[in-house]
Amino acid sequence: MNQPNQTNNSTMTNLLLWLLLFLLAWPIAILALVAYPIIWLLLLPFRFIGIVFEGLFELCRSIVMLPARVLGRRRRDRVCYDY
Repeated sequence: MNQPNQTNNSTMTNLLLWLLLFLLAWPIAILALVAYPIIWLLLLPFRFIGIVFEGLFELCRSIVMLPARVLGRRRRDRVCYDY
């Protein structure tokens, strides 16, 4: 996960890059500012599909690994430690 300082640095870097773009080519900067929410909305269904597939793969993984977890837990309980 992102640390709070990394998020703040990333936000500051993005702001400075946008301001630099605004100074050098202001029509492109304004177009980017307007197009960003539209592109984000267009890509939102793909993000939802990614979340669904991640959940499905995790479910399949847990179903496949369940017998190994159950059998492994039983074997671990039977181990005798000689000290």
